[in-house]
Amino acid sequence: MALSNYRTGVQSIDNQIADLLKEVPSEDLDLIAELLVSGIRLGLEDVNRGELKLTNSALKELRHSFSVFAPYRSERKATLFGSARISAGDPAYASAREFGAAMAERGWMVMTGAGPGIMAAGLEGAGKERSFGINIKLPFESSANEFIADDPKLINFKYFFTRKVIFMKETHGYALLPGGFGTMDEAFELLTLMQTGKSPLNPVVLLDPPGSTYWDRWINFVRLELLDGGLISENDLSLVHVCKDPEVAADHLCHFYSSYHSMRYVRDRLIVRLNRPVSDDELISLNHSFGDLLTSGAIEKTGPDPSEVEDSDFLSLNRIAFQYNQSSQSRLRLLIDAINDYGIK
Repeated sequence: MALSNYRTGVQSIDNQIADLLKEVPSEDLDLIAELLVSGIRLGLEDVNRGELKLTNSALKELRHSFSVFAPYRSERKATLFGSARISAGDPAYASAREFGAAMAERGWMVMTGAGPGIMAAGLEGAGKERSFGINIKLPFESSANEFIADDPKLINFKYFFTRKVIFMKETHGYALLPGGFGTMDEAFELLTLMQTGKSPLNPVVLLDPPGSTYWDRWINFVRLELLDGGLISENDLSLVHVCKDPEVAADHLCHFYSSYHSMRYVRDRLIVRLNRPVSDDELISLNHSFGDLLTSGAIEKTGPDPSEVEDSDFLSLNRIAFQYNQSSQSRLRLLIDAINDYGIK
């Protein structure tokens, strides 16, 4: 195949890459070609060994993770974040264990950081068959917990950033229990990515164990310092749900996918895929309530886009579509909530 305009700049090397691609049985040779070109250009440019090691390790971690998750692409997965310092007798540990069990009972798989504390509790509740461990190599937490150790669904990461990419890519919903700096980092990053449209909209539950006011106080801080200070909007608070019951937390995650299934952008058009058809009355209500999200036209029922047909992308599902102005992801979340709530009336 002929290379794109992205090349090494050395004709003989570009020719060898083109010849090499003839041996690769893939429909995405254009992307594989660019990966190969990037690797060669790193060697040709003024890149030091440390930068090469970083790039190499990150790419290998991502490649391995994709292969581990590939057999489970059709499975819904919940990520559980929280402190590694919580002991087995703590109410937070019991809440995490109960949440893991509740998600497994509902047919979901559970992902945690594979360490002790909340991470161990969630996997204990879910059971090894329904668990993933996304472990980070740290000097003081060197091994995975007993509930995921030696399992093929345990993935070890050197870098936090590649680990976060996998969490965000594979997760369909989040539950956060009390934790330290790491949990705060995860909470604010996932909310930032969803608020800015850099990550899919997924349900986020802030789960307080019995007797705890951890998330109540966090919400109060967010309201007082961020909302009242004009740094976020009231709608942004729709991205999180605070509760104190693991069963309620599990139901919240599942309810998000009761009518809603997924979405796909096709240029400036947003296609929302649904598990059920919307009625004409529902469509009128959506247009009345969420017209501010449109650049033009209306929210309409539609069939699969040609690009979806080409990719065989959930062709049996119902769909609505509209020209989305991308002004507010939190308002888009409220639209999804409205569709789900219509489905239980």
